[in-house]
Amino acid sequence: LQMLERQVVGGEQAKNKDLKEKHKRRKKYADERRMQLVSALQQSNEDSSDWVLLNVYDSIQEEVRAKSKLLEKMQKKAAETEIKDLQSEFELEKIDYLSTIRRLERDLMLFQQLLDQVQSLVRRDCNYSNLEKIKRESVWDEENSCWKIPEPVIQKTRLP
Repeated sequence: LQMLERQVVGGEQAKNKDLKEKHKRRKKYADERRMQLVSALQQSNEDSSDWVLLNVYDSIQEEVRAKSKLLEKMQKKAAETEIKDLQSEFELEKIDYLSTIRRLERDLMLFQQLLDQVQSLVRRDCNYSNLEKIKRESVWDEENSCWKIPEPVIQKTRLP
């Protein structure tokens, strides 16, 4: 009986070694895949667990709807990530612009104080003694990107 059982249990190919190896490989692959899925489920959070599970669908329309929802979720996450990246980049640029503005304001204050100090040292008969007049006569040169200021002139008055 035992001898007959051994021959019948595997059917006609009970002694086929290739078939046994094929079954072992399939079982090993199935076990590995199951372990991968279990580890993926353990590592994933609630939102991403939907795409890890293998779903069985009753119809193609149901599968399309489920995959469409999944695609929408992924696109929404990608958009949110892009928005966060843009906001952080904008924030960095804003900080950079503000620091540049502060630095330029400090430089402007320095130059203004220097002008105020030096103005009293300029001779009265020089056209540079009046800073407001110099500012009015100065012209911005677009081509060279600089100011064209009038040349210093000393006006001598002669008494008869």
